[in-house]
Amino acid sequence: MKPGRLENLRKTIKEKDRDIIRLLNERAQISVQIGKVKGEGGIEVYDPAQEAKVYGYLQELNPGPLPRDAVMSIFREIISASRSLQKPTAIAFFGAEASFTHLAARLHFGDSSRYFPQPRIDRVFDEVEKGSIDWGVVPVENSLEGSVNITLDRLITTALNIRAEVFLRISQCLISSAKSMTDIKKIYSHPHALPQCQVWLRTNLPNCTLGEAESTAAAARMVRGKKNEAAIGSALAAQIYGLNLLAEGIEDSSSNMTRFLVMGRGESNSTGDDKTSLIFATPHSPGSLHRALSSFARRRINLTKIESHPVKERLWEYLFFVDMLGHIKDKPIKSCLQELKEKTTFLKILGSYPKAEGRI
Repeated sequence: MKPGRLENLRKTIKEKDRDIIRLLNERAQISVQIGKVKGEGGIEVYDPAQEAKVYGYLQELNPGPLPRDAVMSIFREIISASRSLQKPTAIAFFGAEASFTHLAARLHFGDSSRYFPQPRIDRVFDEVEKGSIDWGVVPVENSLEGSVNITLDRLITTALNIRAEVFLRISQCLISSAKSMTDIKKIYSHPHALPQCQVWLRTNLPNCTLGEAESTAAAARMVRGKKNEAAIGSALAAQIYGLNLLAEGIEDSSSNMTRFLVMGRGESNSTGDDKTSLIFATPHSPGSLHRALSSFARRRINLTKIESHPVKERLWEYLFFVDMLGHIKDKPIKSCLQELKEKTTFLKILGSYPKAEGRI
């Protein structure tokens, strides 16, 4: 390397950093002005449709070499900080700090938001419904374990709408106060997390006994300070609760994914890449479900999910949860829903919202 070359490159980086700081603060000043305009017009500070459009625009702008995920992560925090300058965003989430729902909420809203853990899923709905907190994040389905019935039950009755969705790959870690796995005798985690790691556990810690905890975050709290116990949870849990990361990626399936919903008031505008969720019930007559689904098929509307869910008050009666591509304001969707009203005994629109990046 030529003498002084490294120092010259570092000097260039320093100049770029100066430009970045200046531009970030100029952007923040504009964001404050936008917040004032929103306040005068009674417009929400957090607008999931607008933010989805910004992320899409950023993807088009990025020429590399920074990977697109890195650009998204950087701008998530820029947008989060800018949003906080307008008005602090309060989010209720299911579980304890460092739970996977907390991780999903942070992935969506960024670190400049305020987070309020709730011990039960229904409490998340309660807090947002009564206006104590602006937004709620709840799990709705897992690729291995299926749907979260408590969430589905509340979607039937809540006045809130789905405003966004978040997909999170569930990567489990072995975490402990111990510095190695040698002395580990008992492992705690959520009842879903333990079977997700059973092959790894049988291979690496076959003599350990397993214990259940109400959540992966609760398991992390349980094993603090105990040198012969470990928990299965997230890397964030190890960081927050001061534990050592003994092994990462111990889940048996790399396709373990959980979908979360962002619940709030109001409606999201169309982005051109949206989903709409709804619930309906059909009459007890032959072919009634087929007739209802034909409303989607004739318009070539893509259903990404359809699931039956029992009506608790009436034995052997079911509701159907449906996710479809498109926005409620799109002409085919609007026409489909008008026709569907005539073919169903119950119909509720849960919301139209931006489709999560890279997922159907």
